[in-house]
Amino acid sequence: MDVSLIVSNILNPPVLAFFLGVLAVLLKTDLEIPAPIPKLLSLYLLFAIGFKGGVELVKSGINQQVILTLLAAMIMACVVPLYTFFILRLKLDTYNSAAIAATYGSISAVTFITASSFLTQLGMAFDGFMVAALALMESPAIVVGLILVNVFSANKNEQEFVWKEVLQEAFLNSSVFLLVGSLLMGLLTGEHGWQTLKPFTQDMFYGVLTFFLLDMGLLAARRIKDLQTTGIFLILFAILIPILNAGIALLIAKAIGMSPGDTLLFSVLCASASYIAVPAAMRLTVPEANPSLYVSAALAVTFPFNIIVGIPLYLYGINILWR
Repeated sequence: MDVSLIVSNILNPPVLAFFLGVLAVLLKTDLEIPAPIPKLLSLYLLFAIGFKGGVELVKSGINQQVILTLLAAMIMACVVPLYTFFILRLKLDTYNSAAIAATYGSISAVTFITASSFLTQLGMAFDGFMVAALALMESPAIVVGLILVNVFSANKNEQEFVWKEVLQEAFLNSSVFLLVGSLLMGLLTGEHGWQTLKPFTQDMFYGVLTFFLLDMGLLAARRIKDLQTTGIFLILFAILIPILNAGIALLIAKAIGMSPGDTLLFSVLCASASYIAVPAAMRLTVPEANPSLYVSAALAVTFPFNIIVGIPLYLYGINILWR
């Protein structure tokens, strides 16, 4: 593997900001970002990436490649929770296994955005319709996770899920709604809309991403201690499963003829884990699961692994397969 790829990724201002946040916690500084601000930053990032994706989708149009990619994305979002659930059951109970499996079947929008900036830095092209894949992959894993709980829990006959609430939480949570809504706005307004919002959606983008990853560094460093209860098992899971998922994604992408840039984004989507949408849904519908496990594994292990090592590692795999 080319070490220069890792170095290039690390020496990216947003990634360096993540390390700064981690260092602030380790050195016990009083650095803290007030609670409403990170939420605003995440909403901005979702809107900006969704709007740009809609504009790019107008340029590329709907073709066979788009359909195959979106179909592959939905299949992975449904399949990943299934096999990860049975791996997790080797050490954990049904509730925690289902919650963690749903977390890893879903995606991290910020990891996707970081990978996009990495591709831009390298000058590698990617298509706007990958944002549609991002939107489609966030919710199915929530539904699959709840089905797993309903089927495998010991007291499944006593479990009563209000499916209307479950589906509403899965498909109409704020992140999915804003991402899809901004994607449609980009589709409807096209290049004219892009030129109108360019100072907001492009010129500010990397500054906001840098500040947001600073907050992610603070959160990740504070969450890592929560994993002590499961020992090394969940930490290894949080590192090895993303690599496995990315490897499967690379093979699928090669089979359906995706470009290298799109393949990296697809592999990052498959390798990432949700620490916002899925935890919110799991806290509501599976209160028996321990949030400190599925949030900490995704945020304190998988997220930093992907943005530091994972993205360059997956690109290395792409360079080998597409050589």
